[in-house]
Amino acid sequence: MFYSWLHLIALVVYLGAVIGFWLMLLPAVGVLDKHEERVKYFVRGLKFYNPLQVGALGILLFTGAFQLTEMKAALRENFLNYLAYKLGLKLLFAFLLVMFSVSQTLGVGHRFVRRVEGGDEVTPEQLNSIIRRMTSMNWCILLLAMITLWLGLRLQP
Repeated sequence: MFYSWLHLIALVVYLGAVIGFWLMLLPAVGVLDKHEERVKYFVRGLKFYNPLQVGALGILLFTGAFQLTEMKAALRENFLNYLAYKLGLKLLFAFLLVMFSVSQTLGVGHRFVRRVEGGDEVTPEQLNSIIRRMTSMNWCILLLAMITLWLGLRLQP
């Protein structure tokens, strides 16, 4: 029961971070006039977003695995009969979700933050490119999250 609640809370935090990136951070960066302000505000937002999104995703993965272990123990030899195909499909989409999420936050977002904090100059074109990449990845993450959530809801034996 504890893992179910923790899983649900982590799901809300994760989806809130992904949707908040799209609904709050990007519009706020877009209304700023000065390029330097846009860069600083985007970096500040990413410093909050990146660990929140990856941390919530990590908790989701672990609590999901714990619940799966409990379900496997309860179903025993019927586990594969009930869940093999559905679980395999959900785990495939969960894997893709993890790859996109980590790529967005660590591969693009964190590298951008480190670059700016290291003193590198960022041109407006480079900032716009980073924002476009993260936005397109965010759409993929949201789609994969919805598919994974839908498949998870269908896992009940």
